[in-house]
Amino acid sequence: METNLNCIACHLQERNREKTEDISPLHTCIFLGGINLTLLDNSMSAQQFLKQKATSNSASGNEDAFYVADLGDIMQKHCQFMKELPRVKPFYAVKCNSTREVLQTLAYLGTGFACCSTAELDMVLRMGVPATDIVYANPCKQISHIRYAAEHGVRRMTFDCESELFKIAASYPQAEMILQIVADNRDSWHSLSGKCGVHINECENLLEKAKSLNIQVFGVSFHTGSGCKNTHSFRKAIEDARKAFDIGKKLGYKMRILDIGGGFPGDTEFLPTFEKFAEVINKSLDQCFSCNEDVEIIAEPGRYYVSSAFTAALNIVTKKEVTKKDGEGRRTLSYILNDGTFGSFLLNYLQIEEKNLKPFVGKDFDTALELFPSILWGPTCASEDEILNNVDLPELEMGDWIFFPNMGAYTISMNSNFNAFAAPKVYFVLTKEKSL
Repeated sequence: METNLNCIACHLQERNREKTEDISPLHTCIFLGGINLTLLDNSMSAQQFLKQKATSNSASGNEDAFYVADLGDIMQKHCQFMKELPRVKPFYAVKCNSTREVLQTLAYLGTGFACCSTAELDMVLRMGVPATDIVYANPCKQISHIRYAAEHGVRRMTFDCESELFKIAASYPQAEMILQIVADNRDSWHSLSGKCGVHINECENLLEKAKSLNIQVFGVSFHTGSGCKNTHSFRKAIEDARKAFDIGKKLGYKMRILDIGGGFPGDTEFLPTFEKFAEVINKSLDQCFSCNEDVEIIAEPGRYYVSSAFTAALNIVTKKEVTKKDGEGRRTLSYILNDGTFGSFLLNYLQIEEKNLKPFVGKDFDTALELFPSILWGPTCASEDEILNNVDLPELEMGDWIFFPNMGAYTISMNSNFNAFAAPKVYFVLTKEKSL
């Protein structure tokens, strides 16, 4: 994979030299394989580019919200994944962020793709990704979508119930089915176990039903939930997957695929670290699935790849002073921003128990300045459009920028267009030091 990364970065630099010998790193636009981006030299970080872009946009009268996405960060994450989990091939979860530039970058790097709909399948297939590098990772599929997968040779797909088996038997008996089992999601930001997966004690009956329908089952999958915070969840799920494997083998199935799903951390400063997760996963894999066993191990990382690569820049549209009923307490300020719950922050709204947003101010200010409790709102007319309540910030003004890091996962892909507020534009950059 290092050769791939070097080729991409070197090709970008060569194309840059062909265009001009002396261009500011802020304006060096590159076009590679349909990706428009800015190649940053070692003198500029993605965060510096972000601040300069905000300043230049304001100067030109453009106050629209936007993103800066560092493809070099994604490349670095890929190198880390391959190093820390050498037995596991990543199949990127398209649902997490289906931006064309992200998918193309990952296709260059040679990842597989985990898709959940015909639209996602189509996006990936149109990029020339082989059907063998795609897993249809949705255990409950529309019949026409199953037929679409069959027509395009996408054979690997998950299931977790009898009704899905009947659909497969009628529409795509050649499919290579993967049994999705329940994993412990209690310590994850967003649980999937209430909807997807079969309990381990129900696996044998379901596999027997598959056998009676002449459906080929080749493996087992699980998902610990998005934003998993407990390494034990992976250890227990791998142990359960081993049990399901053995049940399948007992019934005569050639079990050869293990899909350990997603849930890997992608935010900066997240604990436990990815390295800690990898340590537990590797140990569990070695204990339960020997290297001598002919098992292909895949995963479905989404948040891991893209979260830290994207930073959102929001502009203050309106500033208000919050009036306290009793007239006491600290002075509180309220800011209306130009992106919110119905745009990039829907998942943040749903994540009631733990808000993990850590905004920072775009302009420089004296650290000795007083900080005020602040409420950040989105731009729509809905009262639910609250991004953060009671975050301490210096006093800001209309036109100032507020930046939100770790915004690559389940943000752009969940934009609703409510009140016809468009999704923010994304400026793609490639940081040289991260790409090599």
